Amino acid sequence: MPEKCFYWFQMYHYLKDGRLTFYPGNQTVELPFINFMKRYGTVFLNAYTNSPICCPSRAAMWSGLFTHLTESWNNFRGLDPDYVTWMDLMEKHGYHTQKYGKLDYTSGHHSVSNRVEAWTRDVDFLLRQEGRPMVNLTGDRKHVRVMEADWRNTDKAVNWIKEEAINLTQPFVLYLGLNLPHPYPSPYAGENFGSSTFLTSPYWLEKVTYEAIKIPKWASFSEMHPVDYYSSYTKNCTGEFTKQEVRNIRAFYYAMCAETDAMLGEIISALRDTGLLKKTIVIFTADHGELAMEHRQFYKMSMYEGSSHVPLLVMGPGVKEQQQIPNVVSLVDIYPTMLDIARIPVPQNLSGYSLVPLLRGKAENEVSPRGPRPSWVLSEFHGCNVNSSMYMLRTGKWKYITYSDGRSVLPQLFDLSDDPDELTNVAIKFPVIVHSLDKILRSIVNYPKVSSSVQEYNKRQFISWRQSLGQNYSNVIANLRWHQDWLKEPKKYENAIDKWLSQSK
Repeated sequence: MPEKCFYWFQMYHYLKDGRLTFYPGNQTVELPFINFMKRYGTVFLNAYTNSPICCPSRAAMWSGLFTHLTESWNNFRGLDPDYVTWMDLMEKHGYHTQKYGKLDYTSGHHSVSNRVEAWTRDVDFLLRQEGRPMVNLTGDRKHVRVMEADWRNTDKAVNWIKEEAINLTQPFVLYLGLNLPHPYPSPYAGENFGSSTFLTSPYWLEKVTYEAIKIPKWASFSEMHPVDYYSSYTKNCTGEFTKQEVRNIRAFYYAMCAETDAMLGEIISALRDTGLLKKTIVIFTADHGELAMEHRQFYKMSMYEGSSHVPLLVMGPGVKEQQQIPNVVSLVDIYPTMLDIARIPVPQNLSGYSLVPLLRGKAENEVSPRGPRPSWVLSEFHGCNVNSSMYMLRTGKWKYITYSDGRSVLPQLFDLSDDPDELTNVAIKFPVIVHSLDKILRSIVNYPKVSSSVQEYNKRQFISWRQSLGQNYSNVIANLRWHQDWLKEPKKYENAIDKWLSQSK
């Protein structure tokens, strides 16, 4: 990167499907500032989260380490508060750092329901944990600021750029974390409400091209992978949905993405108005995606593209313009990239690799001191709404997903070139490919051992939580988000937990 690149801005948005940043996904909704970044920068066509849920994904991004190394198993378990992130290192090397909005990469956050659902995922019961996904239209055609908390944080970042950044003599890193386009709370759903409401105003909905919205195909219940069925059921998506309901959920989600894009626009405008834009590297990415009713699910917690494929766009000095990069990359690459741009020595123990050679457009000629960038990316998930640890390896046209110990649950293999919607599992058809990809995966992580460690962790955490409640245990566990199902047969579900706890490995 050029010597005079003193300033940059790091933007980390939550929950935006990466496929909306390039054709044909970008035909469904107007995203002018995403398109601005594409025109004047680089877009990564195959960027992935390292764990498709909030805290574990962010832990990977801030640490540069895979999830099995951070041991961020669920939304309650993240990095230690004193963990040295890439931003900490940059501050140590003279950068002025500023953060606004949601961070959520350290331990101890999220609801009790969220924790207990993750800890008890191996219990032999099936309970709805989320509210049924729904839409809600608010305000009128002049109602722009729907997600007020995000707009307040955006305003803070804009004011900081105009009042503080412009007067700095040292380089800066500014981080803005937004909640949009995460679904909103659904109060009828019980404790901590859940978040299954896609909320927007007519102003944003008019940015969506309804005719371009693709209604996803669903497998029948009998054809669904057993883990997918568990996810669909616990997410309250196994009921009847009309095509119009599905179309509306997707349209409202896209409208929420348009509102997010406008916040990006406020930052770009502030940088331009202060004369900082040409000196600033802007990064736009997300912690995970949103299924928006693909595979009969909403939310994330899945290795399907809608959940695991994230946006990653970069523009600024030294970044090649109008470049589309097909290489597979992931969020652990952010850590070494930020340090590489700042010319700070990059630790050799990281899981990620610097994106700087790719951003320069010189990937063929330059190799990092650690050797060439791998031709694969790894994602893993150990939290709620999925009743097994799962691991995804993406390389070339293949996506390989395996579960638990690699034997007790059937693996999945998708050919994304022939089957971009991931509707046909070809694992049985291509056993040699499965064996080859599983061998690569096991060379990266001993996943049966990790899965066993997670199971032990879940039991320990649950026992400790139950003991802390004393006589209140039965009442508290019955009234978590799954209360509508639990209260029908409370003794049955308590017995199922006791049976699970009594089982040895």
